[in-house]
Amino acid sequence: MVVLKGIPSVLSPELLYALAKMGHGDEIVLADANFPTSSVCACGPKEIRADGLGIPHLLEAILKLLPLDTYVDCPAAVMDLVDSDKESGLVVPVWGTYMVLISQAGSKAPIEKVERFAFYERAKKAYAVVATGETALYGNLILKKGVIPAEQLQ
Repeated sequence: MVVLKGIPSVLSPELLYALAKMGHGDEIVLADANFPTSSVCACGPKEIRADGLGIPHLLEAILKLLPLDTYVDCPAAVMDLVDSDKESGLVVPVWGTYMVLISQAGSKAPIEKVERFAFYERAKKAYAVVATGETALYGNLILKKGVIPAEQLQ
């Protein structure tokens, strides 16, 4: 737990450090409990544990600190449903929660849907993967870091 003014307590020192070290265009993956975090991180991204935390709670905290990229069409992406889940009409309620939180953070961009194996490949190039306790199917989320305008740095 971080005990600093203005820093949400769900953000661990390790996660805060990763968010601070990321540069414009770097991506961070918020991975659900089913995501192969350790396997993906064997390819390069930093593995950060946030066991027991759901992605919406963590996302809300992260978006208080992390600017989303405004130079891309979609600064956030989820893993798209596989065909059999599309055919069965599977609904992913957590995506609506993500949209609300991202919108509240000031982004009006849609959330991109990325095919499952393309999502894994993109995750391998991310700066970090945060392993959460999120149990919602298709709860994985990628965020692309933006910039803070110079006038806000003063």
